[in-house]
Amino acid sequence: MMRAGLGIVALVFLTAAAFAAELRGTGDLGVVIERASGSVLIVDTSTHKRLARVEGLGDISHASVVFSRDERYAYVFGRDGGLTKIDVLEARIVKRVVQAGNSIGGAISDDGALIAVSNYQPGGVRIFDTRSLNLVADIPAAYGGTNSDDGALSKVIGLVDVPGRRFVFTLWDAGETWIADFSGGDDPELTKIGDVGANPYDALVTANGRHYIAGLFGEDGLSHIDLWQADPKAERILAGYGRGEAKLPVYKMPHLEGWAEADGALFLPAIGRHELLVVDSKTFEEIGRIAVHGQPVFAMARPDGRQIWVNFALPHNDTVQVIDVPTRQIVRTLKPGPAVLHMEFAPRGHEVWLSVRDRDRLKVYDTMTFERVAELPAQKPSGIFFTARAHRTGL
Repeated sequence: MMRAGLGIVALVFLTAAAFAAELRGTGDLGVVIERASGSVLIVDTSTHKRLARVEGLGDISHASVVFSRDERYAYVFGRDGGLTKIDVLEARIVKRVVQAGNSIGGAISDDGALIAVSNYQPGGVRIFDTRSLNLVADIPAAYGGTNSDDGALSKVIGLVDVPGRRFVFTLWDAGETWIADFSGGDDPELTKIGDVGANPYDALVTANGRHYIAGLFGEDGLSHIDLWQADPKAERILAGYGRGEAKLPVYKMPHLEGWAEADGALFLPAIGRHELLVVDSKTFEEIGRIAVHGQPVFAMARPDGRQIWVNFALPHNDTVQVIDVPTRQIVRTLKPGPAVLHMEFAPRGHEVWLSVRDRDRLKVYDTMTFERVAELPAQKPSGIFFTARAHRTGL
């Protein structure tokens, strides 16, 4: 009986060796973080199948992923400072380095040559060669001293790639944004922009790499930097958007990396509020608000920009709402299950995958009919990342 059971498992869930032997491209593939077990699933997004599990990634309770330009390699940034390179075709770890004590994400350069990791402990950014994972540069986030070698080290958030072999990131403690320019080689030119605001907690960059926006936890507003300017400066936008109203407890910080740009507007989650802020993408002035079910965490646009899908913090994290962009109306409220942590659209947006952590499930919905079309088991899933991200700035 035991042998028969093992045979069934082997047929349903391919081993890494069998998966690697099957000839396939990478465009259909994706990676799902299994946060509690330190593992990732490799999935086929067209057939809705689990292809393999890769284990041994350490603490990935707050993990993110970027992909190589050829979509073959996934780089996983773990909370424990681990940077892991995975071959998604062979379903194996190529190399893993623990480069810090506490990390919060990373980015890959536009030429695909450099991986940057943002660190809480020690505060700063470390840059690695994508092929070897050898250290290329170390940028301590020192502030408050008379030179770059003294002062405290700040936690680093909001790390993104922008065109020109550059990375942009923000210092939580210092209220500064730095640009690290590697266009001249492995010794970066640093530009430091001050007066960003109090306690920036996350940031985004628009798809053209021009506008960098940081959310502020210590102030009621956001900070905007136009990276196309010769001498970029930080300017406040949406200052006082919660003025005159009592603040709600913040159960989970929203993710500005899960923002949305559609139809000439930005849709941003408001801290501690049951609202999305709608901002003109040229003037950066508020042009509307959308009341939603709870405190939004991710507000993500379908690739064509017609819909915004929103998930929520506790106690409303069993719910997902869909907003029609032209009317700015909620057109569907779904209840996928407890702890919907992340969403990821198929490359052209006909489907969306949801991670339902507390049901140990992945659920796939048709974005036109809102019908559930597939469901897959997973071990406490969180982030979902498809290989199409390899070709998008800021992701």
